[in-house]
Amino acid sequence: MIIDKIVGNIHNMNTSEIGERHIEKVRIESADLVKRIQRVKTDHNRDMGIRLKNAEDLKDGDILFMDDKNMIIIDVKTDDILAIQPRNINEMGVIAHELGNRHMPAKFEGNEMLVQYDYLVEELLQQKGIPFKREDRKLKEAFRHTTGAHSHG
Repeated sequence: MIIDKIVGNIHNMNTSEIGERHIEKVRIESADLVKRIQRVKTDHNRDMGIRLKNAEDLKDGDILFMDDKNMIIIDVKTDDILAIQPRNINEMGVIAHELGNRHMPAKFEGNEMLVQYDYLVEELLQQKGIPFKREDRKLKEAFRHTTGAHSHG
């Protein structure tokens, strides 16, 4: 089966729309959310190909296939992350500057800055006294590196 478009997202559906459909899941890493072309396997061992026509990222809960009885959805695996919780603009500026110098991609959810776990960043946060939590969390979208050329001098 080749999937060329996203049908919808299960998180935007109510219980009556889902109905009695059997739900099969494709478990992928958050880094794979940005891949338009990939081979995947469902939790029922069904091989599938994804070749999206539109340049869009996958998201947790995206529906790859749906008929009256079945649904195949994306289920993103959790990531080992640091959820940084700066208390003020100064702490935010300090950690944003440090992470930017390391070219670390970050995401923002609520009042938290999320980065992939790195022991050096964990040590830096401890040294600077900036509050954080290390946890496994399902991300809504993939970390993305900034593209484009730049220099440090």
